Amino acid sequence: MALSFQHVHVKTRDVKKTMQYYIDNFGATVKGEMAGRGFQLDMLGTQINITGIVAEQNHAQSYGIEHMAVVTDDYPATMQKLRGNGVRVLEELKGGSGNRVAFVEGPDGSQMEIIEKA
Repeated sequence: MALSFQHVHVKTRDVKKTMQYYIDNFGATVKGEMAGRGFQLDMLGTQINITGIVAEQNHAQSYGIEHMAVVTDDYPATMQKLRGNGVRVLEELKGGSGNRVAFVEGPDGSQMEIIEKA
């Protein structure tokens, strides 16, 4: 049996605001609209589905995700852009190889991890 990664799903109270967060801060682009539900984004080759709570689904649903991670080859410029866009930095630390790592706040309690390329 072979498996491959398909998407990350972010459920949010404000679909358009959340979509714009990933576009403005991480270079995501709109792949398509899911009629009546939300949007599909491409962020650095990863598909992100952004919707609200889906009425047709009966299992327990919650808002947000814990985090997604991106690697940057220019950590200072990336952090400057995020701060300039008003993104709240939750924590900055050193990674296992001595590189810098930050966790920043996303919509609805989700987080993004910013990893300096080692």
